[in-house]
Amino acid sequence: MVIAIFGPTASGKTAVAEAVAGHVGGEVVSCDSMQAYRGLPILTCQPGRPTRLVGIWPLDHDGSVGEYAGLAHAAIDELLADGRTPIVAGGTGLYLRAALVELGLPSAPPPGARARWEEIYDRDSEEAHRRLEALDPQAAAVVHANDRRRVVRALELAEAGESLVPADDRLWAGETRHPTLLVGLEVPKEELLRRIERRTAAMFEAGVQEEVRAALAGPVSITARKALGLDEVAALPRDEAEAAIVIRTRRYAAYQRKWMRRIPGLVIVNADRPADEVAHEIQQMARAREQLPARRAV
Repeated sequence: MVIAIFGPTASGKTAVAEAVAGHVGGEVVSCDSMQAYRGLPILTCQPGRPTRLVGIWPLDHDGSVGEYAGLAHAAIDELLADGRTPIVAGGTGLYLRAALVELGLPSAPPPGARARWEEIYDRDSEEAHRRLEALDPQAAAVVHANDRRRVVRALELAEAGESLVPADDRLWAGETRHPTLLVGLEVPKEELLRRIERRTAAMFEAGVQEEVRAALAGPVSITARKALGLDEVAALPRDEAEAAIVIRTRRYAAYQRKWMRRIPGLVIVNADRPADEVAHEIQQMARAREQLPARRAV
């Protein structure tokens, strides 16, 4: 069985996943798109312990969900073949999905399409989103107008007769590659904000400004540049950067909470307590699930 742990940033996924791995004799496989890069361990809150698919790409590499999916499938299959439990943990929803299912990835856009839609978006982002609503209402419903990359990609696909939101979303249908226990970590909003504030302050105490300065001295891909807080740390004085990162992280956490609740069959677990207690509850659920008649993931 695979155990998948999702939750908003600062909900304690890393500590819980590591504790679960210790309880069940498993290993953690990261599904965090930014932790896949090496060179920004403080900014991306990389775990202190060795974790699969953390720090696998240099900062000048344009990583993709398709590339990640192949690596995640190989890691999960290897662990299962060795009789160990993969604990897939992270806060990037698409990477979680990529790790658990066989993705039917959409085709590449025709030449020039991306530049044309980027020009339209840069001229008027709201108009670009309205065009997306007309071409693909389902995609428009899940892609925020401020998300330039995804709005442009959704428009490319819609123009080609495809959709950013597959008609057969196999994660929601429960057809994972292996039997999977999906767990969502829930922390009260007030406590989550306190954790975000503490973690952000700790990043600066740990030297995130020096880390970002060193990273930006070399080439950084467009994908790696999306690391939350990179631009703020690089451009703003410490106090302003810290405040801006807290605001952005809080908004991202709210988005993750909404995304989490769209997953049918996901079991919500109270994570406002010690990680070992949460891990013990997840372990008990996994044991009970394994005693049920064999079936595809819940």
